[in-house]
Amino acid sequence: MPLALTALLAVGACEPVADPAGAAAPTTAMRVTPPTSPTSPASPASPASATPVPQAPRPAAAPRQAARSTPPAAARGTALAALASLRVKGRAAKTGYEREVFGHAWADVDRNGCDTRNDILRRDLTAYVVKAGTRGCLVLRGSLRDPYTGTTIGFVRGASTSARVQIDHVVALSDAWQKGAQQLSFARRTAFANDPLNLLAVDGPSNQRKGDGDAATWLPPQRGFRCAYVARQVAVKSRYGLWVTAAERDAMARVLQTCPSHRLPSAGVVPLGGGRVEAGPPTPSPRTTPAPHPGQTPAQEATDPRFDTCTKAKAAGYGPYLSGQDPEYGWYRDRDGDGRVCE
Repeated sequence: MPLALTALLAVGACEPVADPAGAAAPTTAMRVTPPTSPTSPASPASPASATPVPQAPRPAAAPRQAARSTPPAAARGTALAALASLRVKGRAAKTGYEREVFGHAWADVDRNGCDTRNDILRRDLTAYVVKAGTRGCLVLRGSLRDPYTGTTIGFVRGASTSARVQIDHVVALSDAWQKGAQQLSFARRTAFANDPLNLLAVDGPSNQRKGDGDAATWLPPQRGFRCAYVARQVAVKSRYGLWVTAAERDAMARVLQTCPSHRLPSAGVVPLGGGRVEAGPPTPSPRTTPAPHPGQTPAQEATDPRFDTCTKAKAAGYGPYLSGQDPEYGWYRDRDGDGRVCE
């Protein structure tokens, strides 16, 4: 076979060759053309004339919701919502603070004929016994389920036993003084110091450890009570227009965010009576054996006689009196500030 014919056959095996009449020569190779629409006539495909098929636009991705960096607004009436309304400031100077700037200890602010300390004991103790002849005021003994530790404490009134149960100012007086109470009137500060909303009967040693600390420096050891404790602090500061420090606010928020629906507490007047009245005359004790002071009136029989000075009280066999425990404490001046008079 001539060499030229061999080459021509080799080319024809790969691509059709037009004959002189313009018809394509049949070959075994097939050119694949794109399918045409059934409703439109087919048009010859040519690399030079082909145009790209437009692509349908890809739907835009839905915007991602930004992650919340702050918790949702607290529900109205909750402690968390009230916390957000408190002013945040630094502590003022403690200069000028004394217990007396909040009035006499355990004054009878509600005029029910009983000192505040015994009002709170009757409210918070169970199975308590009151002294006969005191119109249901003076608590002699009872049982306390301590909210700070979760333990049960037996209360017995007496010079060496009363301190086991103490009445705590949930917002300490010194703390209040440094956070706005200096601007309150004397009457308003006295109301603050005797407000049942700000008072709890608690374990004495725990109260001493707390001192005048706020939520940033002290919280009850019993974790299950912390929400109620902080909510009460918020309620008190809100009622009296006191502020919080930034550290205190953050500590309160950490607690309340674990119980965001916790409501603000409230407290009302504590009625007289309740419990069991001691049967028969009270048992004599070393503190009640001395003869009554000549100036003592019948209304004072619920407490020890009142003397002009501690020196006279001690000479008659009375004292000592403890701050937060004995109403007689408020009658005398605690010159060394140790919480005891007539020692």
